[in-house]
Formats: sequence, structure tokens, C-alpha cells
Amino acid sequence: MPLLRTKEIRAMDAETRSKKLTELRDELMHERGVAAMGGAPPSPGKIRALRKNIARILTVMREEERFGARAAAKPVPAKEETG
Repeated sequence: MPLLRTKEIRAMDAETRSKKLTELRDELMHERGVAAMGGAPPSPGKIRALRKNIARILTVMREEERFGARAAAKPVPAKEETG
């Protein structure tokens, strides 16, 4: 389970991002179930990687929610050059 890069997450559209989030949450639930049953995980760092990926996706989604609405409502003025 490779870590998703922030650039990759930002490049996804909202629908793809939410599908990926659901997929990662399901996989995390499965891995936690295996660990709770006493089974040895095939990859010990997989739970941590899944949690990090979920957190990254949620962070990008919240950033776009907060700053995307603000950017659409109020355009940023361009800097003027003085010379």
C-alpha cells in the first residue's frame, strides 16, 4: 500500500476522492479486524499507511471546502509592479 502523495490527491476530482476514501476506510476496517482476531498482519505498517492516506484525503477535502469557497467569492488582487 503506497502512500498517496498530496499532489495526486489534489489532482483527483471530488467524486474519485470520495470513492478512494470509502475504499481506504473499508480496507482499514478489514485490517483492524484481522489484527483484533490475533492474526499476524502480512504488512505491519499497512494500518499506519492507511490511516495516513485517509488523513491526507480528509485534509485536502477540508482545505478545498474552506478555501475553495473563499477563493470563489473574493478574487485575489494582483500585485502591481513599481518601477
